[in-house]
Amino acid sequence: MHRLAGIVTGQGPEADLEALDGFVARQVLDRGVNNPLSPAHGVDVETAWAAVAGRRGPERLLDILLRTGPYGEGFGREPEGLSFEKLLEHPHGLDLGPLQERIPEVLRTPSGKIELAPDDVVADVGRLRASMERAHDGELVLVGRRQLRSNNSWMHNLPALAGGRNRCTVQIHPDDAARRGLEEGKPARVTSSSGSVDIEVEVTDVMRPGVVSIPHGWGDGNGEARMRVATGQPAVNSNVLAPGDMDPLSGNAVLNGIPVTVAPT
Repeated sequence: MHRLAGIVTGQGPEADLEALDGFVARQVLDRGVNNPLSPAHGVDVETAWAAVAGRRGPERLLDILLRTGPYGEGFGREPEGLSFEKLLEHPHGLDLGPLQERIPEVLRTPSGKIELAPDDVVADVGRLRASMERAHDGELVLVGRRQLRSNNSWMHNLPALAGGRNRCTVQIHPDDAARRGLEEGKPARVTSSSGSVDIEVEVTDVMRPGVVSIPHGWGDGNGEARMRVATGQPAVNSNVLAPGDMDPLSGNAVLNGIPVTVAPT
């Protein structure tokens, strides 16, 4: 990371990595000792630097953040406070006591309160109601899900984790499956306004009637991933079904709540 930073800042790939590491650490330290809420506020910077100068990289950054944080030892001011060394002495963790109330002093809203009904959200309720009342004409609503074994596709190319049953399935409630002639383990075609995918059916009552689910992070077999193990898995890319719309309130892409039809192939 430091070498990349050196290139970006014009110092080239032969930049002094030691100097860059020290520069980043000094910046973090300066913020800590100048923070009025820190136990290290006002501590002489050179004195503080001498206490952490022996470490490098992430360990030094963590040491600075612990010492200057709310439970920190403040470079000697709070001898019982936290430091990287104290964490090493307690490999099983430290009990910092019960949670402490921070509201309302940490709130930065104009009213000083937790604003549960911002004007923009309230103004959008009419559109929300209208969308819920629209006729579905036999359509189902598609939502995503996370398949923990695959961890957002990180594990798809590991042979030891790629085995076992197919986990990229369309989950559907038994009542919806029966009405559409869908059977457990058989293929179905899920179609939206933007495309369709063929996928194995998983009938389960964990799904709400009217809703189906396909996990995200799959579909490595499109010839672009160049991962041999992942390419051989029977999985689909659920993004194919996304309509390309934007949520007008948040500006996020619409990846959930997509109207779809599901039928046997």
